[in-house]
Amino acid sequence: MRLKILFTIESGEIVRPNKHSTQGFIYRMLRGSEYEKRHDEPRFKFFTFSDFFTDSTEKPTLLVSSPEKGFINTLYSAIREKESVYIGRQELRIAEVKRFKLPLRRAFQTGSPIVLYRNAEENEYFKLHQHRDLRFFLNRLKENAEKKYEAFYGEDFFLEGPIFDRLIPKLRGNGKLDVYVKVVKNGVPFPVIGSNWELLEKERIRPEERRFYRFIMDAGLGEKNSLGFGFLNPIRR
Repeated sequence: MRLKILFTIESGEIVRPNKHSTQGFIYRMLRGSEYEKRHDEPRFKFFTFSDFFTDSTEKPTLLVSSPEKGFINTLYSAIREKESVYIGRQELRIAEVKRFKLPLRRAFQTGSPIVLYRNAEENEYFKLHQHRDLRFFLNRLKENAEKKYEAFYGEDFFLEGPIFDRLIPKLRGNGKLDVYVKVVKNGVPFPVIGSNWELLEKERIRPEERRFYRFIMDAGLGEKNSLGFGFLNPIRR
């Protein structure tokens, strides 16, 4: 399930909020609800959000997705009561907020970079441009998705074959494949490295796999989903 939030700003242009600030905004909206302790729970958070973008009305827009309907409903109820909110130090007026579901497709593209660790103990990220190992990328992506799915539904699951059959990365303006995102936490900046994709496609989704692909569409792919990474948009092919 998804939440779409459109903002307006009275003066000047919006400064794209830091991802940690956006995460903090989401957690503040959960205060006083059954999800208010989600931030401190030592488990998967089961939500993600897109990068900020401008919609057809030229309004700054944020999408939040989660496989938990109650989570999205709680955010929706909290945000629609606000005239304005702070994300970081920037005050944004709420222009519109709405809930919706998207149909499952066989193809996706990223709405925020996918992040994977190559070596988590050494805090080393997988770098597509440097490591050039799609097999590692697909295997780690699949393992991570299966683990989150099993934690959410409380049942074992194994996906036969690769998680995607066709991949097209999105090149940056400088021709690089990797995206370096500066995240600031408690005033301390640190880089998170990921990759954006024009296409992630599964040729055929079997009936018994539909719930899995719907889950990753809503929960996100890879690491650091609750920090706004791995957001997926289904697309027509």
